[in-house]
Amino acid sequence: MPIAIDTMQAAVLYGKEDVRLECVPVPAIGPGEMLVRVRTALTCGTDVKVFRRGYHAKMIRPPALFGHEMAGDVVAVGEGVFHFRVGQRIVSANSAPCDHCFFCRHGQQNLCQDLLFNNGAYAEYIRVPARIVQKNTYVIPESLEYKDAALVEPLACAVRGLDESNLHPGDTIAVMGLGPIGLMFVRLAKYAYGAHVIAVARRIEQVERAKRLGADEGILICDRHDLLTEVKRHTSGRGADVVIEAIGQPESWELATQLVRKGGTINFFGGCPSGTKVGLDTGLLHYSEITCKASFHHTPAHIRRSLEFLAQGKVNASFLVNHEEPLSQLPQVLYDLAHRRNGQIKTAIIP
Repeated sequence: MPIAIDTMQAAVLYGKEDVRLECVPVPAIGPGEMLVRVRTALTCGTDVKVFRRGYHAKMIRPPALFGHEMAGDVVAVGEGVFHFRVGQRIVSANSAPCDHCFFCRHGQQNLCQDLLFNNGAYAEYIRVPARIVQKNTYVIPESLEYKDAALVEPLACAVRGLDESNLHPGDTIAVMGLGPIGLMFVRLAKYAYGAHVIAVARRIEQVERAKRLGADEGILICDRHDLLTEVKRHTSGRGADVVIEAIGQPESWELATQLVRKGGTINFFGGCPSGTKVGLDTGLLHYSEITCKASFHHTPAHIRRSLEFLAQGKVNASFLVNHEEPLSQLPQVLYDLAHRRNGQIKTAIIP
């Protein structure tokens, strides 16, 4: 089914802090694919990192269409698409595994050797590849707005992170770093997993925001000794059962090992700059039986659970999306986020 126009406005990444709005052809679709009119695209920490660095080794290499958190309306379907129809509201994940490689067969679809990524959400229209249509696209529940549904992808990363950390109801979890993904960890840990949540950040406004989202305690990272003392005080001297590092700095990876209890789990969720290394106390890790995990990305199963949590109201856009701008303002929005201006958490980009 053709659409009436053949060009659209879209954001194109050219390099470090170089995103341009251009008039480009509306993507043509082939068998099994869909064309979606983007109703809402959300900014995210990964996009801000890509904007600062100019590329992402796994997900995007410039020049390329940019953005990956989106929800919208189906405007055209390719031959062989039977589960979706024109006019439906859908949310599409930014990737899909092959389900045939070694890692997929071992239940690690996020590490798929042929993981297919899709970018281009900062645009009027986006093409959804056939594999993602088939494996990782969903009709938006009637109760959700587009902004809510567009949270499904980053929320799925947090869901997988908590699953991998073996978090149980009643456990105490310390979340280090309270950007958008850290706040999702706080909200999910409290209201979806039933944990006691300690929020740890560098700025008081971040801690206050986390407490509004459900954190039981908030601690500022001002002095390492004071931080350790406070975490121990809130955990009967033991340390947290689970520590999520969502800052992405080597020094905070190392600090996380001081905050966890004996037999506890650390999830090094925050990706550090390429080439960096950390020094960990091997005696501490060994004799305290500390489990160290690292979580990357999500699987279709986590996307589905994320959508369920959103539909249940465990998380919604009102908690996390505090700004809205037209597509024309995207370069300035990304610059402001990269340089921590205007107090934005996540911004809804409305094409």
